[in-house]
Amino acid sequence: MPFVDLDAVGDRYYREVGWSVERLVERIAVVGRVAAEREWEPARAHAVRRVVAANPGAVVALGAGHTAYAVDEHLSTVRAALADVPHVVLVVPAADRDAALAELRRRSLASKGTDWVRDGHDLLAGWLDDVGSRALASAVLVTGSDSPDAAAARLAALVDGEPQDGRRRAVDDPGPRFLHPGSDSTDAGADQRLG
Repeated sequence: MPFVDLDAVGDRYYREVGWSVERLVERIAVVGRVAAEREWEPARAHAVRRVVAANPGAVVALGAGHTAYAVDEHLSTVRAALADVPHVVLVVPAADRDAALAELRRRSLASKGTDWVRDGHDLLAGWLDDVGSRALASAVLVTGSDSPDAAAARLAALVDGEPQDGRRRAVDDPGPRFLHPGSDSTDAGADQRLG
């Protein structure tokens, strides 16, 4: 099954609507990270729509930045782009919100050298807590202490099966089902721990 990381290929799609990572960096210097992220939302939503259309049947890693939007119109664009995708899986390291945030921050510091706190705003927490991101998901994979290979195998098994819920949920729906490490069963109540 092909794999596409939108963070790695997104610039070609951002350019189609007049954006680039370089422009984002320039805008951050002028207006700050939070305002620049909001300005960049249309380009991110466009990139999701284009990468999904260009890669049918592929596993596409969207990352938090391509699923969290302050403007409903951009979230709606992404929701429409994903409407026919049978599995939209939110991958988190823990069902407990604080544990998940701590692990994501640790990983980000180790791999990217950033904690994602800018201008007094915790972007990482905002992405993790984003209701729209969770509403896009048909399932949540909790990786726990699984190795990346073990988590990928569980994800592959999840997407090889039927969608767990028949597809989309409304934002106020109780949320997707959780698949926990070492388990083939789901826990509908785990979404309360992340929210």
